[in-house]
Formats: sequence, C-alpha cells, structure tokens
Amino acid sequence: MTNDELLREAEKAAENSYCKYSHFRVGAALLCADGSVFRGCNIENSSYSLTNCAERTAIFKAVSEGVREFSAIAIVGGDGDLSSPCYPCGACLQVMSEFCGGDLRIILTDGEHTLDELMPARFRL
Repeated sequence: MTNDELLREAEKAAENSYCKYSHFRVGAALLCADGSVFRGCNIENSSYSLTNCAERTAIFKAVSEGVREFSAIAIVGGDGDLSSPCYPCGACLQVMSEFCGGDLRIILTDGEHTLDELMPARFRL
C-alpha cells in the first residue's frame, strides 16, 4: 500500500470522528505486517481525560484482534481541511513504542517520519 493510499484510509477514518467539543477531526490508518489495515478516529468525551485519540483507537483495535506487527500508520486531522500535518501526541507515540519498533513509518501530509525521529527518548520498563 502506498503512502497516499494509507492517507486516504486515514481520511475515511476521520469521517467517523466524534469531536463535538474540539471540532478537530482526526483519522488514523494502521498498516499491519500482513497487509491488513485498521482505522481509528478520535472519540471525545466531555471529561477530556477520557478522550481517545485516533492513533490509539487504531492500535487498540488491531491488538484486540490479535495483531501485533505493524509497518506504518498514517494520520490526518484538522478542524476543516485535513491537508495540514497532524502530528501524534506524546501519549500516542508512547503507545506506538509499546507495540512498534523505532523504524515504524509515521505518514503525515508533510511526509514520512519514523517513531525514533518523533520520540527518540521513550519510556521503557
């Protein structure tokens, strides 16, 4: 799957975003080593700490289905147009580091990055 195709999958995921408080839609598409794709969107809650980001939604969906090997994740977001880069938050980067290697490709509208590049000093036990 190309980066553009994965970004389109993330855009489809953003259509399901529940963002009635921030009005900031986010979609993620997680490419698994076997070629399958899990989509996730942000799901807000009036108690903001209970909000779940799109990236974690996609990862948790995959893990809950027994998938543990990932190649890339594409992320889009915005309060209207989804063309500006939407970088993952620290919590999402930390969850990625739990399940992915530092070479995980993180695909944004401004290009491709790696987990090592975006979060070089991760918490590990």
